[in-house]
Amino acid sequence: MSTTTTQTSPADPSALDDRLFLARDNLQALIDLLVAQGHQVIGPKIDQGAIVYTEIQSVDELPRGWTDIQQPGQYRLEKRNDDAYFGFVVGPHSWKRYLFPPITTIAVADQTPQGWEMRGHPGPTPKYAFLGVRACELAAMRVQDRVFLEGPYVDPIYQSRREEAVIIAVNCTQAAATCFCTSMKTGPECQSGFDLALTETAGGFTVVIGSTRGRALAEQLPLRPAVAEEQAAARAGRERAEQQVTKQFDTTDIRDLLLKNLNHPHWADVAERCLSCTNCTMVCPTCFCSSVVDVGDLAGEHVERERRWDSCFNLDFSYMNGGVIRNDVRSRYRQWLTHKLASWIDQFGQSGCVGCGRCITWCPVGIDLTVEVAALRSETAV
Repeated sequence: MSTTTTQTSPADPSALDDRLFLARDNLQALIDLLVAQGHQVIGPKIDQGAIVYTEIQSVDELPRGWTDIQQPGQYRLEKRNDDAYFGFVVGPHSWKRYLFPPITTIAVADQTPQGWEMRGHPGPTPKYAFLGVRACELAAMRVQDRVFLEGPYVDPIYQSRREEAVIIAVNCTQAAATCFCTSMKTGPECQSGFDLALTETAGGFTVVIGSTRGRALAEQLPLRPAVAEEQAAARAGRERAEQQVTKQFDTTDIRDLLLKNLNHPHWADVAERCLSCTNCTMVCPTCFCSSVVDVGDLAGEHVERERRWDSCFNLDFSYMNGGVIRNDVRSRYRQWLTHKLASWIDQFGQSGCVGCGRCITWCPVGIDLTVEVAALRSETAV
């Protein structure tokens, strides 16, 4: 089992409050400290009309004063009436792209005078520091830990990246119309799984220490005790976000509901709208389907074996024994939803959904899995 779990568990339960404060002008000091320790800081940044996660070196690159407006099949950025650095929810990226990259070289082979020589090729492990991780995303990391670290086979690439990553979480102070983390019990407040957790207020950030590594960082930052007004403002911000989560998702007996209705006509209704475009699986922070391909050079003397993200919505993903098993959209959408919400529980002891709402926002036709499950539940009860 990865040591990541112990590194990011609360080092001192009494530290999980808003006792410390980082002034707004000192946020750059946090980034500078992480860079000085050899970390590549990955944080939110505006690119092509969306807030994505990419390398940053300055607070000037953060989406200060911007927020995101989300609805099923809709996403747009809008100016805020303040200069909040983290006054948005989540965009199309998740931290999965850095822990479980879209394309990874897992082995290489070279032709030598003695024949083909193959060797593993994990490459150097990047030292990431994630800035701005939300509660639902912490939950997604825990889900992927179950997949890649806690089963009979441990993924060494994921393991090394996970162990090196510093997690600087940020509590949500607002929610989108597509959020349903409260139903999944994954947010909006960060409870564990981080090194430091920040809550943004008008003057700066209250700081919670969540690990021994986080405490070591805190000791090198210009922190001071948070006054009562700052603690109250942080609590009010977190409470506001929870109150703004209006989407509800009834998960009562959801495993049996889905697996006992595999031939329900509602799947065909969804299939008439679904484009099978794979967007929902690409933006999902927990989906882990992949395929492996060999890529050779033109001389035929060097081959790289690559693991690439794949999707159960792709027709060829279910190809086996000379044929495609799921050859219609109905069966592919059913596979995705029943795995995410039902058989995932059988495999890993928990749901594969964390309620981030990305699959709803980034579905081109606005399919909402909470609505589809509710419809299936309603039609089944009739």
